[in-house]
Parts: sequence; C-alpha cells; structure tokens
Amino acid sequence: MHAAPSTGRYTRLLGSLEEAKPLDAAVKAAEPLASRLMAQPNVRSLVRGDTTGIPLHTILTDAPFGAWWSAVFLDFFDDQASRRSAQRLVALGVITAVPTALSGWATWSGKDRGLKRVGIVHAAANAAATLVYLASWRARSRGNHRLGVRLARAGAVLLLVSGFLGGHLSSGRHASRHGVIHG
Repeated sequence: MHAAPSTGRYTRLLGSLEEAKPLDAAVKAAEPLASRLMAQPNVRSLVRGDTTGIPLHTILTDAPFGAWWSAVFLDFFDDQASRRSAQRLVALGVITAVPTALSGWATWSGKDRGLKRVGIVHAAANAAATLVYLASWRARSRGNHRLGVRLARAGAVLLLVSGFLGGHLSSGRHASRHGVIHG
C-alpha cells in the first residue's frame, strides 16, 4: 500500500527514525530494565492485554493525556475555580505519567529494533512533556499562573509529537524510506 502524498513526509520521517542507528545506544541501555518489567508471566499477560484485549499502556495513556489536555482547555477560562482545577489536572497528569511510562517500557520490550528506535524518541518526548507539565504545576502552585499556562501549552506540543509516534508504535507497522507502510 502506498502512502498518500500528504502522509509521505511523515512516513519518511518514521522510516528515518526506524533506521536511525545512533539511537541504538539508548535502546541497548533501556533493554535490560524493560525486559525485567516483562519477566513475570502475570505482568506480561496484564501488559499485553490478554484479559481485556487492549494493551495496558493503551488504556493508561488516557489518564495523563486526558488530564493535561483538560487543563489546557480550562486555561482558556480565567476564573479561580478553573485555575485551581487546571492545576490539579496538571498534577494528576504528572502522577499518572509514571505507571503509564512503566507500562510503555514493558510493551516496548517486545518490539523489534526499528520500532524500539521510534519508542526511544516517543519516550523522550513523553519525559520532556512530563517535566514541562511538572514545571507548569510548580509555577501555578507558586502563584505564577501565566507561566504555568505557557508551560502547559508547550507540553501540549510535546504530547502531539509523542502521540504521533505512539500511534505508529501501536500500529505495529513499519515505515520505509520509500513511502510504503509495511504491516
């Protein structure tokens, strides 16, 4: 199947990430921990979604992603209740990012080398977003709401990048440099 012209550039980008050998050092460093997460059969079954039919990571991503996007939405309102709620949602997103990341690393351990390379960039974007949202929460909790809002919007851009990469990872398909998606 050939990619549509408008998606060709994204397919090439994904193909480049899949083939980016400089990411192998990070893959090699992360593999032992990720493999240990999947070492127990009951954990492996839960993470893969054997019972639900949906991988755990796919379910857990809704918590930080939903909390953070809801906070960004509430930031359009300038009343005290919206500010307080947005601050709490930012904190909820930061807290739920931890189990979401762990389930992601466990899922990542079963991918092949090309998708692991994409996964490293996906994880880096998620880590950066989490740190930016943590800084947003800190700014808000110290009374600097405007900075907190700006940081949350920057975090949202990182979430878009991460979500794009995560969607590719969850599809299980490979992109090639020739604009063809392989599944």
